[in-house]
Amino acid sequence: MAAILHSLILRPPHPKTLPHFTPIPSNAVRFCISSHKCSLLLRKPRPVSKPFLITVAQNSAQGDDGSQVSSPGKSLIWAKPLLSFVFDNFLPIALLSGVAIGLANPSLGCLADRYSLSKLSTFGIFIISGLMLRSEEIGAAAEAWPVGIFGLGSILLLTPFFSRLILQFQLQPQEFVTGLAIFNCMPTTLSSGVALTQLAGGNSALALAMTVLSNLLGILIVPFSISKFIADGVGVCVPTKQLLQSLVVTLLIPLILGKVLRESFKGVADFVDKNRKLFSMISAIFLGLVPWMQVSRSRSLLLMVKPAVFLVAIGMGILLHLILLAFNALLIQSVSAVSGGSKSPFAKKQNAIAFLLVASQKTLPVMVAVVEQLHGTLGESGLLVLPCVAAHLNQIIMDSFFVNIWLGKDRPNVNPKVA
Repeated sequence: MAAILHSLILRPPHPKTLPHFTPIPSNAVRFCISSHKCSLLLRKPRPVSKPFLITVAQNSAQGDDGSQVSSPGKSLIWAKPLLSFVFDNFLPIALLSGVAIGLANPSLGCLADRYSLSKLSTFGIFIISGLMLRSEEIGAAAEAWPVGIFGLGSILLLTPFFSRLILQFQLQPQEFVTGLAIFNCMPTTLSSGVALTQLAGGNSALALAMTVLSNLLGILIVPFSISKFIADGVGVCVPTKQLLQSLVVTLLIPLILGKVLRESFKGVADFVDKNRKLFSMISAIFLGLVPWMQVSRSRSLLLMVKPAVFLVAIGMGILLHLILLAFNALLIQSVSAVSGGSKSPFAKKQNAIAFLLVASQKTLPVMVAVVEQLHGTLGESGLLVLPCVAAHLNQIIMDSFFVNIWLGKDRPNVNPKVA
């Protein structure tokens, strides 16, 4: 039979059903006197105050028809490691899901892009960043100002030199190579670097400062970098005013708004601090909307390119990011050794994480805006942007896995082996 549940309930009997006890007269009380003890024995029943529930569970391995029946607990055992994997790798899963959905059905992603949902998602990311920004983190960013200045130098002045190396590759269409070279001249990502820094336990305020300043200064520096390293002196018109307005609306205003909400209402700060994991997952969902729309918009061009050529372009983007990571890691270690060793702000783990993640990433939205202003001077705009979409996704996915590896090393072993 199926699982049989026997319940034996013991309740106190009703007063009317209790046997009648004759009152004990006073002379019926017996005293037992020993050498040093005196005990009084009263013949009085002890009432049962609460009912007892005794449950006996008997699980049968077969059902009524002879089939095997599994208990609900056993059927959910496989779901626990799956949920744990999803929570630990939520950001890369969100990004890969966005890519897969965009390739499978681009119509909805194109519609979302047409209504500028990407701006809304970036707005939401930075509102969450402001809500999660503690005041002591702002002080930490101020203390690490040398790291921030050095990070700006790496993003805007040093890493663009690798564009010359990229242009040495020959690929058809050549726009793939040119697009990656332009992508390398861009400032850092608007949101993913900050989100990954928060996830890795780095100095998120420092990451925010480098993100804001590099994108604002990049509006002025990027045209000169493209002219020097790529266009060989060809004048490039960058929409400085429009880019500046876009950055203020989608980055600075939501960040300030989130911080004001946190400081104005004590309950908001307490709620956010108690649910930081939840807010990080919401931020990852907002971030996953960006590749979903980008892949949906570029799907038609992607299908026109030979798969082998596009795979080579993807490999070039991966190689570029690995070079930037290695370069910035070597750079911060060298500066830390020269500027005071362990006492240097460059040697602090939180600052090093922010520097490495933010200085090694490049932003796609600014690159798209710049390419649109070239009007075909350096090649077909769609082909210039297409490999950069993959490079943008790959750098975020790679860094998210690196962050998970770092967190795994820092996480204590909760189940130590017993000798």
